Amino acid sequence: MIDTAKLKADFISRVKANGWKRWLRFGIVSIIFFLWVAWLGNWPVALWWLLLFDIYITGYIPFTWWKNAKSKAVRTMMSWVDAIVYALVLVYFIFAFVGQNYQIPSSSLEKTLLTGDYLWVNKMIYGPRVPMTPVNFPLVHNTMPVIGGDSYLDWPQFEYHRLKGWRSVEQGDIVVFNFPAGDTVATRFEESPEYWDILVEKYGREHIAAHPEIFGKIKYRPVDRRQHFVKRCVGLPGQRIRIVDDVIYTDGVAMPQPEHVQFSYFCTSSRPVDNDLLYSLGIAPKDVQSATYGPNERAIISQLMPTANTAEVFYVMPLTAEAADSLLAMGYIDEMVKTSFMFPVDGRDMHLFPAGLADDWTLANYGGDQGLLIPKKGLTITLDQANWLTYQRCIRNYEGHPNSYLAADGTVYIDGKPATTYTFAMDYYFMMGDNRDYSQDSRFWGFVPEDHIVGSPMFVIVSIDPDRGLFHGGLRWNRFFIDANPDK
Repeated sequence: MIDTAKLKADFISRVKANGWKRWLRFGIVSIIFFLWVAWLGNWPVALWWLLLFDIYITGYIPFTWWKNAKSKAVRTMMSWVDAIVYALVLVYFIFAFVGQNYQIPSSSLEKTLLTGDYLWVNKMIYGPRVPMTPVNFPLVHNTMPVIGGDSYLDWPQFEYHRLKGWRSVEQGDIVVFNFPAGDTVATRFEESPEYWDILVEKYGREHIAAHPEIFGKIKYRPVDRRQHFVKRCVGLPGQRIRIVDDVIYTDGVAMPQPEHVQFSYFCTSSRPVDNDLLYSLGIAPKDVQSATYGPNERAIISQLMPTANTAEVFYVMPLTAEAADSLLAMGYIDEMVKTSFMFPVDGRDMHLFPAGLADDWTLANYGGDQGLLIPKKGLTITLDQANWLTYQRCIRNYEGHPNSYLAADGTVYIDGKPATTYTFAMDYYFMMGDNRDYSQDSRFWGFVPEDHIVGSPMFVIVSIDPDRGLFHGGLRWNRFFIDANPDK
């Protein structure tokens, strides 16, 4: 039989044993906790307050048993474990709900952001996502370091929910998001520009599956465990986006070009352009391709530059307008022409989104005569063939209707049933890099759903040039703590 009187007396004695400082700490933690629960909007979570009450006041669960251990070694070791656990829990909550550091891995936003910039990304600005894959190894995104393998458990999975933020995404914002086309990955190509859809097109599913030694494992990544991209938002939900001669138009209104926007240039030169000159102009030598003329190159250059001397060296490089003018003024470049033609930069096929409709579009002239309509929550579209080609990935992959398809007779089926219209459940965005002709962005893989949005970078923490030694110009001191979104 339970002695309720004894239990009550023990509870009262435990409560009275705490001094006012302990109660003050508990009160502060409780206020923070309940404010967080209110922000979360999930009041059943408030039941975890009982655990806080036991940790600070009653102590029924012996979390601090080690403090009374006879062994000094045990007390020392457990004090470190205790401190590390508290630090990891604190970091987990900060990274999940406040902000997080991210590295710029590619040149798609140069010169606004540079490869090797480490950013502090504000997750509160648009409202942080409640973790959808909550059980994961701290401070690791999706793959365990050294040993490999997933750093998270697929179960449990929570539905997408975003807490209230300061504001919504605005046109011109630089945004960090999970890569939408990164839902299915070949693990050895996960950080490669050749994402799953490109690999399937080049090699076929069966070939990829049959050669794990080349491609790695085929995996499905949850939304919040997909690779991180950073781009500029150039199109908002419900807008129509077009690009005409490299100028972006939304609903017929031209968007101002970012200050440091870059385009691809073909240049001919009678003398080498050395790396020191490139660095002085803010051009990464690894982004510059040089070659002498071969038969194929002669045909291309003769079309772009009819007067070019084909005995010279030619370069393909990304330049801002200021860098292009400087190169010409210095006399290093004989002739120059801006072009979005990618050869021979990376051999990428120019298969633009949406496949089947964008065959005549280019990076510089995109969206057709009417522009591409960006999906918006609550927007209803007619399900004809053109709309299916444009929005099928949104419907099937992002909004959870995998059993949807276009039949041979032109009928669209949603969840296995014929449908003539579809209403979107989420907002979507169109993202592009400022390094326009070298950016893998929405022009190739389509819209970014709202549940993939992570946050917006506030400032550059540190910046390290990956092409230079740490003490030989590798530390870009002039970029430490600068605004990461200077055009806003």
